[in-house]
Amino acid sequence: MATVFPFTGRVLDDTPMLLGEGPTFDPATGTAWWFNIIGRELHELHFASGRKTVHTLPFMGSALAKVSDSKQLIASDDGLFLRDTATGVLSLHAELESDMPGNRSNDGRVHPSGALWIGTMGRKAETGAGSIYHVAKGTVTTLFSDISIPNSICFSPDGATGYFVDTDVNRLMRVPLDAATGLPTGKAELFNDSSEADGGVDGSVCDAEGHIWNARWGEGAVDRYDANGNHIARYEVPAGQTTCPAFIGPNASRLLVTSARENLDEDAIAENPQHGLTFELGVDVKGRFEPLYKL
Repeated sequence: MATVFPFTGRVLDDTPMLLGEGPTFDPATGTAWWFNIIGRELHELHFASGRKTVHTLPFMGSALAKVSDSKQLIASDDGLFLRDTATGVLSLHAELESDMPGNRSNDGRVHPSGALWIGTMGRKAETGAGSIYHVAKGTVTTLFSDISIPNSICFSPDGATGYFVDTDVNRLMRVPLDAATGLPTGKAELFNDSSEADGGVDGSVCDAEGHIWNARWGEGAVDRYDANGNHIARYEVPAGQTTCPAFIGPNASRLLVTSARENLDEDAIAENPQHGLTFELGVDVKGRFEPLYKL
């Protein structure tokens, strides 16, 4: 049985997110980035100065990858775009389901090879409407189809294993990968089955020890699984709809967690105004920084 740890962290940013998602951290600038997907916003928090900037987007962005000190890659409902970090100017990098206007991007992460895995889903989470794609230098390859809510995309430190989930099913999967490309070399198999448990398996990160840190939607928690898929710890968060974690800080030793207010009524928010805020978990982690996406 997993050990439960009460929340000992802090509110990192008190801006309420309708759907906070896709956090990442740039160690070169000491800056955290995340999205308010439904609000069409990209949030930027510079740790040293405390400076917070909100960038309005022309689309629903959901995942961000650093390309270089001057460029980022954003996954959105309109496709994959390169963003000039200084000016915010966007340019199309690759189409993503341009023939499916009812879909949007969701969870994504860069493999150690420099390729991106990105998931899509229906705007109303229609059953089986989404897929997970591999994107390498603008070339998009379908990996898994018939997915309702793609989440938990992350990779083992050596790049030889990939993880993902359909939150509608709550069966966290793992798949063997070619470490040089991030492409599967075999079939996906069950890593952890929590289909009978409360809440939803949402975004995840994999630490330097191969442990999976997963935000548990609906449970106000981050769960930790060991490399064998055993649920070993739960860290409580004071917001019910936790969405995604990211390693932050100069040594990737801290954990940021986003959350959401989506589908919560006024009474629920009044009862707990911390729904939708962004938190730092009060725990030391052996994290690692996200790789660059390679053009």
